[in-house]
Amino acid sequence: MKEWFENLSVMEHIFFWLGIAATLFMIIQIVLMCFSSFGGDVDLDGDGDLDVDADSGVSIFTVKSVTAFFAVGSWAGLLVCTLAPDNLQWLAVIVAIITGAAAMAVVVFIFRAMAKMQCNGALQIEKLIGKRATVYIPVPATRGGRGKITLNAQGRYMELDAVTDCEEKLLTDETVEIIATENECTVVRRAEKTEITENENSDNEI
Repeated sequence: MKEWFENLSVMEHIFFWLGIAATLFMIIQIVLMCFSSFGGDVDLDGDGDLDVDADSGVSIFTVKSVTAFFAVGSWAGLLVCTLAPDNLQWLAVIVAIITGAAAMAVVVFIFRAMAKMQCNGALQIEKLIGKRATVYIPVPATRGGRGKITLNAQGRYMELDAVTDCEEKLLTDETVEIIATENECTVVRRAEKTEITENENSDNEI
């Protein structure tokens, strides 16, 4: 193993360390996702700056999909580097991009399917009006795009698309209130600090 590692080329070292880092990060995300499925409020997508909304409202370039791209693409590139002759090493980059893109597409497909399941008849989104939630993908100001919020309601943990009429961007970890629903998307506003304090006091009394 040591001899194999020492004989790796520069490109193989790049693929190897990218693969290690991306795979470890993917494992961490899976563990956090398992905790969140039991009601934990876990931020799986960081600050969301890489997220771009697709027409369906499901983001394409999320941390999960980008992680899958690097994890799968790096190991595929390393395999090609190891097997291909020296004059065909450039094929590794092409294979890495193709397999990484395929992995990203699979992740996006899975989360789109989950989003559709989330918005079926079992989820009564209109009953969420008045509920408080936490921003985990920033919500652009004045409906300049969609962000995402998380909350526990109707007996489960939810991740929902959100827009706002506020003139300032709603940032990650801010507490917001759902004031309306439109086309399976929530409309939120920044929760006032007094409202948050009253809610915490009522929880303490209980």
